[in-house]
Amino acid sequence: MRTAVITLAAGRHRHLTLQHLALAAGSYIPDQYVVVAMDDPDVSVVVGGREPVATVVDCPAANGNLPLARARNLGAARAVDGGAELLVFLDVDCVPGEQLLERYRIVALDPGHRRSLLCGTVSYLPPPGPYGYRLSELGELAEPHPGRPVPAPGELRRSEDHALFWSLSFAVTAETWHAVGGFCEEYEGYGGEDTDYGQRARAAGVPLTWVGGAPAWSLGPEPRRPRHNSG
Repeated sequence: MRTAVITLAAGRHRHLTLQHLALAAGSYIPDQYVVVAMDDPDVSVVVGGREPVATVVDCPAANGNLPLARARNLGAARAVDGGAELLVFLDVDCVPGEQLLERYRIVALDPGHRRSLLCGTVSYLPPPGPYGYRLSELGELAEPHPGRPVPAPGELRRSEDHALFWSLSFAVTAETWHAVGGFCEEYEGYGGEDTDYGQRARAAGVPLTWVGGAPAWSLGPEPRRPRHNSG
């Protein structure tokens, strides 16, 4: 099953670099790594010269809002055009665990879960120390989200509560992606498009399956540099 990882970037280049390094260290290397740059011309430089080779897709922003829904749809379209059969979406803040892609692929190949939204666990990291993070230590540092299921490695939990869907880390087969119909591009900014997509999946008869053993660790926003007034 040809697998594509899709992420969106608008700044947060350190996060993107760490995600890229983690994908290279995984037990399964993605067949495609699609990075959608939302008004960020530096993304090509950030991901260049490193495995897995990244395909950068430009997505202009409008009205000062990030077009997250449109960017995900563009990334998915590029991945499907490239022959992807499984689409794995990761927020740029999320560092995939070593087994994340392999676990998503195993579950997607199961006929009983092939037509599901596959949602891995996302845990939150504390601020990094002076030397940053070490990939091997992330699982020990992170705390799971208290409001979402945390299945054990190897465990699957079927759910009909589509209000819990979030796009930080999830996977769908290309067939399921087309059945749901993608994200509604009338939303701009954060949050609303996830709620809408979960309800679209529910209306299409696509259940949620929480996947144990497919962890991602959220880095949180990068610290902003202070701005100095000139006057």
